[in-house]
Amino acid sequence: MILYHGSSVIVEKPLFGYGKEHNDYGQGFYCTEDIALANEWACSGMLGGFTNVYELDAEDLSTLVLDEQNIISWITLLIHNRIVRYGSPIEKQGAEYLTARFLPDISGYDLIEGYRADDSYFTYARAFLANTISIGQLAMAMILGTLGRQVCLKSKKSFDAISFREAIDVDGSIYYPKRMERDKQARDNYYHLLEQVDRNGIFIRDIIAKEMTIDELRIS
Repeated sequence: MILYHGSSVIVEKPLFGYGKEHNDYGQGFYCTEDIALANEWACSGMLGGFTNVYELDAEDLSTLVLDEQNIISWITLLIHNRIVRYGSPIEKQGAEYLTARFLPDISGYDLIEGYRADDSYFTYARAFLANTISIGQLAMAMILGTLGRQVCLKSKKSFDAISFREAIDVDGSIYYPKRMERDKQARDNYYHLLEQVDRNGIFIRDIIAKEMTIDELRIS
């Protein structure tokens, strides 16, 4: 498996046990199989950066693919790991309920694959917690969105299985505008979603009130 990691620096040896604890899937090394997306990650400004290229031997690694789970697993893992300042009681109640009932056990996995949630797309998760959009609308936004997918190395075994190939210079004048355009499109899509009404959808209040299980949500 070829993986890419966009950064302002060259990372020849990713280090196990380092990294921010409050990323989407917790502490780990975040990559993507999409080089164009990595090029955008590399550019926090017009100065550009580097796309680090790796080869990962994933044959003996256990992988949790969140895309194959119900979207509720993805959002619950996000709110469990991120620092969230809740804007309303329903948001806080929803987060606590989801964490208690639907938090996936990731302790036995070497890799986690799934949607990435930058600040633009985390807004969708917050809207679901605030009872503003349904779980169906959230899932559709993820499927049709342009946020891309990420691969997160979690275990020492996965770090031992990755090897550095090269670092590619990324032109910020090209890829920083692309990054900003992706962000703008995500926000535009979000406001368009808020204009729609899902009269038959399942909202966070329904999940709490009916004490719904993961199997019921999968069927729905």
